[in-house]
Formats: sequence, structure tokens, C-alpha cells
Amino acid sequence: MKNPLSAAVKRASFPSPMANLLAHLFFFISGLTFGIIICFHFKSFSFNLQVTNGQFSIITEQPSSPPPPPPPSLMHGMRDEELLWKASMAPKIQEFPFKRVPKIAFMFLTKGPVVLAPLWDRFFKGSQGLYSIYVHSDPSFNGSEPEGSVFYGRRIAGKEVQWGNVNMVEAERRLLANALLDFSNQYFVLLSESCIPLYNFSTIYSHLMESSHNFVESYDLPGPVGRGRYSQEMGPTITLDKWRKGSQWFQIDRNLAMEIISDKTYFPVFQNYCSGSCYADEHYLPTFVSMKFGERNANRTLTWVDWSRGGPHPSKFIRTDITKEFLEKMRSGSSCEYNGAKTNICFLFARKFTLNALDRLLRFAPSVMHFDN
Repeated sequence: MKNPLSAAVKRASFPSPMANLLAHLFFFISGLTFGIIICFHFKSFSFNLQVTNGQFSIITEQPSSPPPPPPPSLMHGMRDEELLWKASMAPKIQEFPFKRVPKIAFMFLTKGPVVLAPLWDRFFKGSQGLYSIYVHSDPSFNGSEPEGSVFYGRRIAGKEVQWGNVNMVEAERRLLANALLDFSNQYFVLLSESCIPLYNFSTIYSHLMESSHNFVESYDLPGPVGRGRYSQEMGPTITLDKWRKGSQWFQIDRNLAMEIISDKTYFPVFQNYCSGSCYADEHYLPTFVSMKFGERNANRTLTWVDWSRGGPHPSKFIRTDITKEFLEKMRSGSSCEYNGAKTNICFLFARKFTLNALDRLLRFAPSVMHFDN
């Protein structure tokens, strides 16, 4: 007969499987709790709980990098006189003491928001460090772009602008001056909220950076909307034979941008005597550039517009106007000269496109404008 005491001692010496499981579970929960406390105390790492082949493991990892800070504010508080003066300064030493990657300054002159921003967001995607953005909108506009947009935080301190008024040119000079504060900006493009790019970023970047010319449309136009807008009071600084007309939408290099914002001879003449039917935005730059820097000017703009319907404004394009054939026509339906050779890439941008055209523009951008390349 077995001894009861001996049996009891044997059971005590060899715990049951259930007791083993409960003991392991207790130690696991205790360790996990201690680890969580340490994590929250130091806030220096995170953990993932994984189960592999029935076993628990805790994998620690360093926290992900914080999101990039928002772009610095362009609201520097300088008056126009101070801004133009500061922007007109040029270094005498040509070698930069830092790594400089030439950028294109895209300058948007708008009434309110950049309504086609989603298209531009796709255009700029993947090209960080090769561009800068500046937006001059009416001071009454209080909206802002979402943080994920390339236009977020890119508004400059603007002033009221009226169509046909000389203050439109003042706004263009204000945009140029702000962009010139960044020494990496090498080329400057003026756009409106209704403009679109016709090519992907790499094509436009190469076309501008490799160009030996500026692109300011300038031509002599007899008749009431050309020479008829000239005022005799502009002489002798500006004479009728030097008077020119052209589109305000320009593409220029840094040297010419410096000359424009530093002009204290010709622009005051426009401020004083170009009013009423004399639209300064159509005459100041074409006349100034033709008189002083015509040898390096292509005398054409890279922004396509349609004047075929007549009237004081170019045609607007709505959703039903946007087809692949229409976009291809703007892209390669012309012939021009570029760096001394013939080319069919005569326009890099186009206007005027309405908001309801956006969905089709986004649809055709990958296949026609090759935005994903």
C-alpha cells in the first residue's frame, strides 16, 4: 500500500502543467508591463508586439523622423522701397560659398487662390530643391492652401491690383524682388491662377536653364491699341519709335530680373503717364527690354493664349474644351527658334483655364504632359 504522505510530496515536487502555464503567463505579463512603463517614461523608442510560431517578441525601433517644418514665412514686413533696394544687391564674388543648385522661381499673380493648384502639385512632385514658389494675391483674400500643397505658406505681402493699372506692374516687380532674395533662383516665370504647364517639370527646367535668351514678348504695333496708347509726355525718355507692346507673361533670367526691379528711369515714366487706355502691363516690359536688353531677348513669350475670339481678354477654356488633341496642339503645333535652331516647343505654359477644366487636365496630364516621367 502506497504511503499517502509520499504521494503528496511527489505532487508538490512536480507542479502540474496548468501551474507551469500560469507561472509563465504571470512572468510574461509582468515583464510586458514593465517594458511599457519604461517606454512611456523615456519616450525614446516604440515597440511592436509580434507572435511568431507561438512565441511572443517585442521589437523596439527608433521613432520615425518628424515631418519637415513648414516653409519660412514670406511676410518679412519690408516696405516696397526697402524690398526693392535689398533685392537689387548683387554679390561681386562670383563663386558661391555654399552649394547652390539653380532654381526656377514660379511667381503667381492672382486675385485669390491658385484654383488649379492640384495640377501644379502634380507637376512639382519629385522636383524639390529645383523650384521656388511665390504668390501675390489680393490683400482681401484670407484663404490658405492645405499644408500638403506646394503653395502652402508661399504668399507674399501683396497690395491691391486693378486690371490695366500700373499697380499690376508694381505687383510683378514685388514678386521679382521677393524671388531675388533667394540667390539660388536663376530663372523667373510669371503666371496667373488660370495658367497650366504644358510639359513636365524636367522638360521645362531644362528648356529655361539652357536657354541663351529671355522671353518677353515685344513688337511694334501701329494703330489705336499699339502706338495709339503712347503719350507724348513720356518723351524724351521714351519716344514713339521705341514704344512696344506685348504679353505681360514673361520668362526671364536673374540678370534681367535685377535690371527690372532696379529701374529708376523708365518705370517712373509709366507710373506718371501711363493711365486710362494705356495698359502698363502690356507696354512697360516690352518697351524697357527692347530699349535696353533687346539683344538677348527672344521677343516672344512662352505662354500660349488664344485671341481668336476677339475682345480685350483672351479666350477662356472650360471642361469640354480639354481634349488630348487640344493639349497637343498647344504643345507642338507651332514652329519657332530656340538657341539658334528650329523647334516645335514654342510654349511651355498656357492660359486661361477655368476650375471646371481641372478634372480633365488631371486626367490627361500623365499621358499628354508626361507628368509621371
